[in-house]
Amino acid sequence: MVAAIGPRPSGAVVILDSTWRAEGGRPGREDEGFGAHVALAAQPQFASVMALSEDDGESWDIASGTWIGNMPGPDGATEAVVLTSGHNFEPGEGPDHYLYRTGGGTVLHGVRLDTHPQYNRSNEERSGYDAAIVRLDGPVTDAGPPPALYAGRDELGKPVVMVGYGMRGIGSVGENADYNASGGERAAATNVIDEVMDAVVPPPRGADAGNWLQVKLRRESEGAGRLDGLLGSGDSGGSTWMRTGAGWAIVGINANGTGNATYGEYSEFARVSGLRGWILQLAPQARFVA
Repeated sequence: MVAAIGPRPSGAVVILDSTWRAEGGRPGREDEGFGAHVALAAQPQFASVMALSEDDGESWDIASGTWIGNMPGPDGATEAVVLTSGHNFEPGEGPDHYLYRTGGGTVLHGVRLDTHPQYNRSNEERSGYDAAIVRLDGPVTDAGPPPALYAGRDELGKPVVMVGYGMRGIGSVGENADYNASGGERAAATNVIDEVMDAVVPPPRGADAGNWLQVKLRRESEGAGRLDGLLGSGDSGGSTWMRTGAGWAIVGINANGTGNATYGEYSEFARVSGLRGWILQLAPQARFVA
């Protein structure tokens, strides 16, 4: 595992300079070079990714989550279930710290928060368990069918798509507010899983407990694809997706990164397949595929 240089929350995308320029980005118009990445995020298979706001809806680029289905609440009412990052919530904060907005614009409130019991708020040790499940005060009805979650173990070397809201940037600069006049619009980037660490059981004290996936930002000369990128800070909890034999499935939760998200640096994701038992305990109707 690459040690984080000041572990930071992760989200949105930092993209290749060449793609940013080709899409119209240039000095003075830094935020105009992300059209292809916005279009990728708008594809219907990623419709379940949600934006979170902690200022009553004034801005929607602070965090993300992914709706994974509508399920009965304790009183029989239907509640949306959202998968997100544990570090989105500081100690003492509850599910109502945020508003939760669907891609279709529906705004819901949080009513229950469960953070993974193995997450200890150190992403050097527990990025693989940086996960939370939030129940909302109503169903999601404008995001298509509930997405699948990946239950297999075959992520290494596979292409993935990272989706989220928040800070943007380019590989030569890293994340930077000049690139971020997005108005709370989600973006996505591709990459390839180049390292996987299995869960260490039982989790060791003061050491990496594993259960994570990792990608690296390479230049085109090093084999990067046109839409490749890294996560940037400001909207943790978004999801990372992979094509499977059963279609698109969520393989990771955006969790952590190194440095300022420039070329040669890494992003990490909590591995969803290693969280299966915990997810099904809290959301028994979640759909897993191999």
